[in-house]
Amino acid sequence: MNAPITIQTPIRHPGPPPAETEVVVIGGGVIGVMTAWHLAEKGIRVVLCEKGRIAGEQSSRNWGWIRQQGRDFAELPIMMESMSIWQSLSQKLGPSLGFRQEGVMYLARTQDEMMGFEAWMTQARGMGLDVKLQSEMQVYDRLKGATVQWVGGLFTASDARAEPWVAVPMLALAAAEKGAVLVEDCAVRGVDLQGGRVTGVFTEKGRIGCEQVVVAGGAWSSLLLRSVGVKIPQLSVLASVAQTAPMPEIFAGNAADDRFAFRRRDDGGYTLAPGARHDFFLGPDAFRHFGAFLPVLKKDFKSTTFHARAPKDYPDAWSTPRKWSMDEISPFERIRVLNPEPNLKALSQVQDNFAKAFPDLGRPTLTRTWAGMIDTIPDVVPVVDRVAAIPGLVIATGMCGHGFGIGPGTGRVVADLVAGHALGHDLERFRLSRFTDGSKWEPGPTL
Repeated sequence: MNAPITIQTPIRHPGPPPAETEVVVIGGGVIGVMTAWHLAEKGIRVVLCEKGRIAGEQSSRNWGWIRQQGRDFAELPIMMESMSIWQSLSQKLGPSLGFRQEGVMYLARTQDEMMGFEAWMTQARGMGLDVKLQSEMQVYDRLKGATVQWVGGLFTASDARAEPWVAVPMLALAAAEKGAVLVEDCAVRGVDLQGGRVTGVFTEKGRIGCEQVVVAGGAWSSLLLRSVGVKIPQLSVLASVAQTAPMPEIFAGNAADDRFAFRRRDDGGYTLAPGARHDFFLGPDAFRHFGAFLPVLKKDFKSTTFHARAPKDYPDAWSTPRKWSMDEISPFERIRVLNPEPNLKALSQVQDNFAKAFPDLGRPTLTRTWAGMIDTIPDVVPVVDRVAAIPGLVIATGMCGHGFGIGPGTGRVVADLVAGHALGHDLERFRLSRFTDGSKWEPGPTL
């Protein structure tokens, strides 16, 4: 069983990059792709550089959920806009995008969980979301053949799903058609600063002069930003995922509890994942940011498998350089596509839990397993901001596993941030300075 992408995946956007543009976007995940899309739509010359392949890392390895439900309330307005953009994209690009509004169901095993669902629902409904509590009977009416394990649930009918490895490359091709220049196999080694402001980037294929740079590098963002003196408390956790063989439909949307999560796939199978479990590799940044992540660590300690060291050349591996010159191979070229090994033990437990919940289906057969590295921030919300100390530098990272669904809306916001236009949303919660201005961090919901 193999991960969905390897370095042998054909290059669709070979370049070469131009010597000059207005904006360079670093990172070919959904945030970078949609930022480039919206910049090109505004008539702004933009080059997107991806060290490996478009959507090669977390943007193709996620669950495929497009959810408003359970969002931080500062994210929710952007996510609601994003849902509208997804609808428009589906109309333009057709059914192959895989976009389906079949709903998201959260499942509760205890009344305490139901109380948490109700508290979140009350505020979300006030913001216009079509979210509803589900009684035990309503849950089992929706989930065909489920055994009695849950006391109720939370359901948002307008939430959706799509096929990540299909959708993001399609969006990249559409961005290129709008005029964005995308270049795969082109690592950005560093940002060129003159007089303290952005004047370009150094890539392995030469320098690109530009006025602004957007860092949307996912798990690699912190390492790149540190090279220009910008420090953010970002770490990465490993999330394991699996694909099943075709199975009878039990629910057309997405559902999860604390033991497993699933999404109906267009191929007739399901995408399965642990509901809350993940793996974490200890490294220099883990110790550097230990205090910042301590509240989250205490909460998730039992659901986290710790490893003493990351594999060689991972972003926070002990041996990964933190400094390098612009004329030598950088850490971003040593691993073109971050392709971690999944936790097969955790996925086996998911198979067991799924079989207990849906005994008529039996233990699902897995046809493929993979894992991705999720870029995380201590308060579980991203950084979307200009770097005040470096004119021309913009950050859009730390999506905390929420990036696929919110990508189209976040890309629009980042593009307007770059262009100096009205944003339409309050980004105060996502500001970079929250890590240094002495303010108290309020963790987002973990529904």
